[in-house]
Amino acid sequence: MSLSSSDVLRIAQLARLEVTPAEVAAVQQDLNGILALVAQLQAVDTAGVAPMAHAQDVMLRLRADEVTEADQHRLFQAIAPQVEADLYLVPKVIE
Repeated sequence: MSLSSSDVLRIAQLARLEVTPAEVAAVQQDLNGILALVAQLQAVDTAGVAPMAHAQDVMLRLRADEVTEADQHRLFQAIAPQVEADLYLVPKVIE
């Protein structure tokens, strides 16, 4: 697929980009190059390729999910300005 000058101007308008008449040819060439690259990538047969999350076979080191802090819920709520039913009350900021 090849873009025309009018296509380039329409894309520029939709993207809210200012493209001068002198720049249209260069932008057109760049966009056509990008579309050619996309077409080249789409032509590759990927039928037997399994999806992967990373290009290399790496794993994150995970730690055990254990509680390391003591429950200080009551202590923090004791110094709060307003608390009701174990919830912090805050002033309304949106009307």
